[in-house]
Amino acid sequence: MIRERVRALLDDVASGAATVEQALARLDAEPIETLAHSTIDHHRALRSGFPEVVYGAGKTVAQVLDICVSIAARSERFLVTRASREQAAALTDQFPEAVASELARTVRYGSPSAGGDREGSVCVVTAGTSDLPVAEEAVETLLAHGIGVERLSDVGVAGIHRLLTRTDLLQRSRAIIVVAGMDGALPSVVGGLVRVPVIAVPTSVGYGASFGGLAALLTMLNSCAAGVVVCNIDNGFGAAMAAARAVGP
Repeated sequence: MIRERVRALLDDVASGAATVEQALARLDAEPIETLAHSTIDHHRALRSGFPEVVYGAGKTVAQVLDICVSIAARSERFLVTRASREQAAALTDQFPEAVASELARTVRYGSPSAGGDREGSVCVVTAGTSDLPVAEEAVETLLAHGIGVERLSDVGVAGIHRLLTRTDLLQRSRAIIVVAGMDGALPSVVGGLVRVPVIAVPTSVGYGASFGGLAALLTMLNSCAAGVVVCNIDNGFGAAMAAARAVGP
């Protein structure tokens, strides 16, 4: 059960539209559901505002479908990350209104809570076009939470003038996610231009000496711009969740 439903139920009890026993009956569903292959925490949405997010990698199509059907029955929405094409096809067949992004490897279903849309709250910046898959994972995660997104793509430090012409966009954002591979220098530049939270995401894009994103990760961890925080390599989802917490309800 999501927080908005609990609040509405308590309002009904307070107004006399529902009895205490009726409310108890609606709240009686177990917070934990055990499937043959998974254990689902249905009260996560009540605690943190969003249901469990399903990590698709390593799961079969049937497992992902079972989990999402169960989550949707209670929360009327879900998000799957690192979804395969087969998983995405099965989910969009079961849930025709679901939005699948092949680039982001995500599937999201259901509308965010009323009042949750905050247009332009978070700007997702990429150093290069090759960083887009990770950036789009962040975008789709933010959209699933009802948070508005603006994109600024392919503005890496090799052509820094591309970024400097768009400082207006950066400065009106409430949080900024910066996705970069190669040398990973872009978050330091952005961090020196704005006063809002900057969340850096290193990607595994780059030639051999980038060590699969490790070089970018170390650069970002050693950023000379104060206050830049760093997520794991290719973790657009984690960056989006951090930004969602930063901008608040």
